[in-house]
Amino acid sequence: MTLATRASLAFLGMLLLCLPGCNRPDGVGGERLVKAFEPGRDLPIQRSAVSVTGEAWRVNPDSAGSVRLFEIANPGLESVVLGYRAQLRAEDVRAAAYLEMWVRLPGRGTFFSKGVANPLRGTSEWASYEIPFLLKAGEAPDLIQLNIAFEEPGGAVYMREVALVAVPLAGS
Repeated sequence: MTLATRASLAFLGMLLLCLPGCNRPDGVGGERLVKAFEPGRDLPIQRSAVSVTGEAWRVNPDSAGSVRLFEIANPGLESVVLGYRAQLRAEDVRAAAYLEMWVRLPGRGTFFSKGVANPLRGTSEWASYEIPFLLKAGEAPDLIQLNIAFEEPGGAVYMREVALVAVPLAGS
């Protein structure tokens, strides 16, 4: 089983935990789109490393680390599984690049979810990537940051269909 398959199964497992008690007004499993981002409409925070190429963003940083893309302030969420998803394609990526989500909980600190189990390397075709973050009852973030991280500079990652979704936990 590949790392991509294991990561997808882990996320699906978290989603299945909520299904028996989910309120489903928004569709299958109660998944709700929190925010979708589109090239040409939404501007990334760290613009120096990001450009628009057709219907995608091209991310090409000068140094290793996180490239800050988008923030969602006061999303009004708790007792959900968040999913940061995107279609990604790699072009000559030297080391691992992966999705990264930071979630700030007032009075508790900032926590993260990273897609290190399913990184991009080298050159690849378009594929779907997603990372989860569990918010329990009473955990209401005041800020969610969506990034892409590079272990080393070199190469580019193309991104499209970037979105944050939320699935309610059982009993919510």
